[in-house]
Amino acid sequence: MFGFLKQVGDYTRDAVDAARNLAQGFAVTFDHMQRRPVTVQYPYEKLIPSERYRGRIHYEFDKCIACEVCVRVCPINLPVVDWVMNKATKKKELRNYSIDFGVCIFCGNCVEYCPTNCLSMTEEYELAAFDRHSLNYDNVALGRLPTSVTTDPSVIPLRELAYLPAGEIDPHTVSPDRPRAGKLPAEVLQTLAPVKDEGQSSGDNGEGKA
Repeated sequence: MFGFLKQVGDYTRDAVDAARNLAQGFAVTFDHMQRRPVTVQYPYEKLIPSERYRGRIHYEFDKCIACEVCVRVCPINLPVVDWVMNKATKKKELRNYSIDFGVCIFCGNCVEYCPTNCLSMTEEYELAAFDRHSLNYDNVALGRLPTSVTTDPSVIPLRELAYLPAGEIDPHTVSPDRPRAGKLPAEVLQTLAPVKDEGQSSGDNGEGKA
């Protein structure tokens, strides 16, 4: 008798646990039904990168002065700057400039510290290749203009969550005229109040009293 009751109790406990686990699974399913779709039909659909996305580096050969600042600030000494000294002008003459994107970590230090702004980060992220040696871009490949998702007629650009209006979860049917939920970095900077220097303000007050 007691063995039968124990079996009934175990069966009931297992049934309750199974129902609880099933309810938890359905709760997760219903919760995701209210979220925006995350699946992108690549390559027919592509996400628009953010404003400060750090993609392939664009290089302007005419602006480079071969100062090698980018090499010194690079954590892995990645950029290769090939130059010779012109004895007549006593200036550096740049021959070649290359970056291996198979090793690059896209930290952006070279772009940040470049004195002539000859380096810039683009929104191009499609750098896959069958041969790793083809990822070593010379100055000609680095000077190529980046591809844009919004200007490609064969691609449907999809806006990220920060680009979508408030309360919108479907990126396929959003009109580009509707305002976005997030703000641009320049708009965020305008909302920040300037911080006054306490020492300077106290000094000014002292001069005024004198």
